[in-house]
Amino acid sequence: MEGKKRRVAFVLIDGLGDVSLPMLGYRTPLEAARTPHMDAIASGGINGLMDPVEPGLGCGSDTAHLSLLGYNPRVYYRGRGAFESMGAGLAMSPGDIAFKSNFATLEESTGIVTSRRADRHFEEEGPVLCAALDRMKLPSFPEYEVRVRYATEHRCGVVVKGPKLSGNISGTDPLKDNRLLLKAMPLDDTEEAKNTAAVVNELSKEMSHILMSHPLNKKRASEGKNIANVVLLRGCGIRIEVPAFQQKHGMWPCMVAPTKIIAGLGLSLDIDILEAPGATGDYRTLLTSKATAIAKALSAPIQPPPCIFIPGEDDPKPGRVDGYDFGFLHIKAIDDAGHDKASLFKVKGLEAVDKAIGQLACLLWKAEITGKFEYSICITGDHSTPVEYGDHSFEPVPFALCRLKDYVGAVGGEATVMHTSLESFPLPSIEANEGERRTEESRGNVQNKSFSGDTVCEFNEISAARGCLGRFQGSEMMGIIKKSLEINCQ
Repeated sequence: MEGKKRRVAFVLIDGLGDVSLPMLGYRTPLEAARTPHMDAIASGGINGLMDPVEPGLGCGSDTAHLSLLGYNPRVYYRGRGAFESMGAGLAMSPGDIAFKSNFATLEESTGIVTSRRADRHFEEEGPVLCAALDRMKLPSFPEYEVRVRYATEHRCGVVVKGPKLSGNISGTDPLKDNRLLLKAMPLDDTEEAKNTAAVVNELSKEMSHILMSHPLNKKRASEGKNIANVVLLRGCGIRIEVPAFQQKHGMWPCMVAPTKIIAGLGLSLDIDILEAPGATGDYRTLLTSKATAIAKALSAPIQPPPCIFIPGEDDPKPGRVDGYDFGFLHIKAIDDAGHDKASLFKVKGLEAVDKAIGQLACLLWKAEITGKFEYSICITGDHSTPVEYGDHSFEPVPFALCRLKDYVGAVGGEATVMHTSLESFPLPSIEANEGERRTEESRGNVQNKSFSGDTVCEFNEISAARGCLGRFQGSEMMGIIKKSLEINCQ
């Protein structure tokens, strides 16, 4: 391995952290899940507990990702709307504002939002409604242009272009079901903020008028489904201006992130977004496709080079011929399980993620033994999403970083790795009475003692606390990764 250049596969499991649950024998979902590959990474590497932004802060994915990638959100964060909209393919210029938005259900007579998600599975209807809203006109503000593009599930990106706009306004989203639809309000005394609030309130009203009369909603009503008659506008923001990731860290980065807000954040940092067929950013996603895309991007020479996704363009473009040094694999479904309060699905979803990590490790090991690069794997989360709470919380998340050759030793040797199945698989379903069985089953580790690094041999919230990294803030993460790779950054 002497003289080989180091590259890292960074796997971020959205909503990873949790708390102990009685139905799981007072274990967290990660403790209850059978995760031999993640356990091998913990056993072969170094571990710790990480506060994505700072202790005691229940953060969003956007601020957490900025912090983890080395950009202080208190300095650079300008609202999540720009990330969602850029990831959905809407170009933004200086002075534009954007929103992270939901198709939701409004009770017209009372003004109450009865459901913040018209439907979790909105992949067919969402683009149709977005097309009806795109380039809509505002009667009182004809000088403003409105762009709308479908994102994922019930979400869409909304961009407003025109004079005297400010990102310093509140949104219309009440953030909980069965609450009144809010009015946008200026958050400062500037004329720009007051003008923007007036524009956004008319935008909200006109969107509802268009949606209420749309044939698709009449069809949904006749079928007894929730209608999507309001767009909740939140996270008003502008495009951030920051140093590029490669300039800041000295590594060429790529990302697999079908979730539009994460893709938009990556684009804001000049991270190439890779194509991964079948990767959807929800429960239907194909994890094997994500693992394969990252492994290909980190392997070089590559003929042909990996394809990168340019939002808003139909045809992918070629990526770096020499491959990438930092491959970011984002996995969303675990966060969805937390929001949906689906404890057993979170357990089985983590087991599926573990299987995909095993496939990623297998592909990288084949590249390492035949190529000129040496690999490491890092796994962590961006925030906790406890299933009993159903939303983001402030618990720290486990972190593990391991050289691939130490993972191979911990998981059982090269023969074990090379026999890993690379067949694609769906996310799991839940059987009746499975909860009772989970309280009795053991974790089933491949390795019950530390192989290398520190004394940790399992990847979970409790074991990580014993790691040599201790408890640290997300802003330190890239420094830890670069130190392990011995990279001299700019």
